[in-house]
This record gives sequence, structure tokens and C-alpha cells, in this order.
Amino acid sequence: MKNAWIYSFLIFILISCSSEEAVELGVDNGYTPVQIELEIPQLFKDKLLAPNIPTSNPQTQEGIQLGKKLFFDPILSSDKTISCATCHDPQKAFTDNLQFSKGVNDGIGTRNSMPLFNLAWNFDDRFTWDGKQLSIERQAFEPVTNHVEMNNDWKEVANRLKNHTDYPELFKKAFGDTPIDSNLVVKALAQFERTLISGNSKFDKFLRGETTLTSEEQNGFDVFMDESRGDCFHCHGSNNNPLWTDNKFHNNGLDATFTDLGLGAVTGDANDNGKFKTPSLRNLAFTAPFMHDGRFATIEEVINHYSEGLKNSSTIDPLMKKVNQGGVQLTDLDKADLKAFLLTLTDSDFTNNPAFQLP
Repeated sequence: MKNAWIYSFLIFILISCSSEEAVELGVDNGYTPVQIELEIPQLFKDKLLAPNIPTSNPQTQEGIQLGKKLFFDPILSSDKTISCATCHDPQKAFTDNLQFSKGVNDGIGTRNSMPLFNLAWNFDDRFTWDGKQLSIERQAFEPVTNHVEMNNDWKEVANRLKNHTDYPELFKKAFGDTPIDSNLVVKALAQFERTLISGNSKFDKFLRGETTLTSEEQNGFDVFMDESRGDCFHCHGSNNNPLWTDNKFHNNGLDATFTDLGLGAVTGDANDNGKFKTPSLRNLAFTAPFMHDGRFATIEEVINHYSEGLKNSSTIDPLMKKVNQGGVQLTDLDKADLKAFLLTLTDSDFTNNPAFQLP
């Protein structure tokens, strides 16, 4: 009798676990979402690890469709005027070209809107300029409740979605009969955001042998890779890193003293003060202004900063080796050629991809 009871208990546990897993994957009432693979450029497959997709939120056709609709829908904001796409415009490589993004009631933030692409290869799992959020899903929670962004309440968002003509069915197809809540919203948004892959710039085509670089672009790449000239590759990678970022945090000599502590405010470690996430160099033609506070309006200003505008501080990154002389001291020719190379990382196919546009 005792063994029979134990056997029955184990069967109950197995059935319960299977049921929970089914709900997590959105498998209810006989409907199973269609799991899909990301469309990964061959160069990424050759140079990078597999994308970072959590087992708790697999990519599905229905989840991506739902996430895309939510991304462009102002229903998430308190006054229904602001969507995710307001600050992350596909035509601008998913940023907004403002120094500080605007929220509801004309609220102004304190950081520049980061572009969104190739997020699935952020293996450090720290997102946003200061690394505050530890996954794509968790990052999506804050804008909805932030008082200068969407200024809403998640219970209100859930109620709106439950009473909407389309969303209940879309959520059911993506996640089964699990009640609509903030967790499902951010899962869907994250699925859509992981599809935002940029990998078809002129330089990508050059690496594939489909085009050639001009002499100016080639010299610019040489400047980029040369430790005695541009020395850019330590933080932004090279032709061996198609992300063009190390996804780490650095104090790149913007200030001698800090009004924004960046990573230091998150970790509480004074050694992290003034450190911000390295942005990708892809699509700079679309993403001005630059830096966490949007202080530089042009690529030329960014290059001038590293050439002769570095400021020393106690947490300056050791990679800023020539900080005592203000920077790497590029010639005007090398500056122009470096810009020419950086523009070869422009991916117009990405910004015009119909899969990423307003539905």
C-alpha cells in the first residue's frame, strides 16, 4: 500500500510539472504555438555563439506577432499617446534622434534612447546604459511604470488588454489560458525584440566577398584597428565580432566628475562610477545623437572626443591609454577616413525591413 501511494504521488508530480510546462510554453486547449528559429546571418553563425534565448520564453510565431503589435501600440501608456516605437523608431535603427526621449505629458528623460538590434547576443545579460536590467524581459517592465516615460500601472495595462477586441485571442494563441499580466506582456515584447537582427551592411558584404572598400574606407578600418592610431577595437570589436560592441561597461573619458554615475549607481561600487555600456557602432548613420546623454550631435564630434577630448578621472578605463594627452591625436585625414569606415556599418535593409515596421 505504501509503495502504491508513493507511485501515485510521483505520477501526480509528473503530471503537474508537465501541465506547468505546457502553460509556460503556451500549450493549452490543444493549441501549440509554432516555435521558430531566428533568421541569423551566416557571419553571426561563423563568428558568434548561438543567440541567448531563455528556455522560459522560446521564440514562437504567435509570441512575436503579439510582441510586435504591443511594441507599436500606445495602449501601454497612461494617456495612450506613447508606444515603445515612439522612442525606438524602426526607421532610425530603433532610437528616436532626440538627446533625451519624451514621455507622456511632455516628460523628458535623462538618457539618450538606445538603439535596439542584435540584443540576443548580449551574453552579459545587462541591458540599458547603466546595466540596471538583467534581461530583455526585465528591461521591458520599467518604461511602462516610469513616471517620465509611459507613467502607467501594470494592472491598468492588463485590464485594457483583457477588454480589448483583439488581444485576448492573441495572448491565448501565444501563451494559452494563462491570465494576461505584465509577465506575458514583457515576454511577447522580448520575443519581438530578439528578431531585430542587423547584419547586412556594406562591411558585412565586404567580409562576404560581395563588394570592395574604397581606399578611404580601408584606411579608416586600419585606423580603427591600429593601437597607435584609433585603437577603437578593444571596446567595439573587429571583423571577428559582427556586433561591433563588447557589451561591457567603460568610463570613456567623457567627464572629470560625474553627475550621472552610470553602472556605479547600480552596483554601489565607486570603481564603477562613470561607466556606461558600449553601444554598437552599427547604423550610426541613423542613431545620432551619441553617448548616454546624447551630448555629441555628429560622428565627427565623437571622433574628436577620442582624438583630443578625453578627460581624466579616478575610474577612467585603462583602454583610454592616451588620456593624459587628451586622446589619440588623429590627423584630419585619419578622422575623415575613420568616419568613412564607420558608415560602412550602415544597414539600410534593417531599417527598411517590413517585418519590423508598424503593422
